Amino acid sequence: MSEQQHPSQLPSTDAIQPDNALQATTENWFEYSVRAHPHHTDYAGIVWHGCYLTWMEEARVEYLRSIGVDFSDLVALGCDLPVIELSVRYHRALRMGESAVVKTRMADIQGVRINWDYQIQSPKGESLYLTARVTLVAIDREKGKILRQLPSAVKDALVMSLRSN
Repeated sequence: MSEQQHPSQLPSTDAIQPDNALQATTENWFEYSVRAHPHHTDYAGIVWHGCYLTWMEEARVEYLRSIGVDFSDLVALGCDLPVIELSVRYHRALRMGESAVVKTRMADIQGVRINWDYQIQSPKGESLYLTARVTLVAIDREKGKILRQLPSAVKDALVMSLRSN
């Protein structure tokens, strides 16, 4: 069977050229509370590894919403921010019924790449469950191609958020 490239397949991430005009970092964390419900766990009552990724995305979407970037607005602009890289380190199991705080922040922005850091920990910070790094890239939803720059409304909101931290 020969491999065929699907027409909507994204180009290699090597095609992304950094935009040195937009590089920023932040130290402040956005916090999003979660609770491990039965449907998040396996039969032993331990949170399934994929649930952490869902919580991370929820925290990221809420962070963006809190700075004025609503995902429905991105869709209306024809932009999407898919994950292109993901690195996760599981430190300790979270169990059914336990609460946790998903902490996220934009680690840096390099052109159309946005790197996010995560920590999932107990509410008082005594237990660390997970650390992660996620890289997003802005794409044109219709063409499936990487954008040369972030939409100005998104870029402005992200830069304002970084400056206010």
